[in-house]
Amino acid sequence: MKIIALSGSNVGSKTRTAMDFTVKTLNEKYEEVDVELIDLAEYDMKFSDGRNYLDYEGDTGYITKSLMEADAIIVGTPIFQASIPATLKNVFDLLPQNAFLNKVVGILVTAGSSKHFLIAEQQLKPILAYMKAQIVQTYVFIEESDFYLKEIKNEDVFFRIERLVEDTVVLTKTYQKIQEEKDAQYDF
Repeated sequence: MKIIALSGSNVGSKTRTAMDFTVKTLNEKYEEVDVELIDLAEYDMKFSDGRNYLDYEGDTGYITKSLMEADAIIVGTPIFQASIPATLKNVFDLLPQNAFLNKVVGILVTAGSSKHFLIAEQQLKPILAYMKAQIVQTYVFIEESDFYLKEIKNEDVFFRIERLVEDTVVLTKTYQKIQEEKDAQYDF
């Protein structure tokens, strides 16, 4: 099983901090899972221009191909001005409409205010559903007050991330088993 942890912003540190803990949890609890962290701050992404994702080269091509090859994705995003960052939206724009078909997608959100709690419900989940993702229904929402000196200080956040990781892995295994049973019905 291949899981991509996508840190969906090219600025800030809180989302990356939370995604680092997510990757650490995946590596410690699920040794059989191949985990890769992709932090958009570390890549030179091109803007979507309507080409097929396979036609992009460099960092853009690497990221789009990695996401397409993954079995599951955990999307980490900050909320800026009551919206997801343009860098993350660009990643979705680079991919085909059915990019997340048969993929499980978990969500982790960092925000400066509790007022942004529903942004994932109103913006991110509809995009993922449109792209045919099997969405982990409960997402992790982390506020500014849960951090201190670029570290998570709220113990409940660790528990919620661990639960997100568990739910993502269990759902991915479940969907893979369902797909194997469907495939077994055919003789080719």
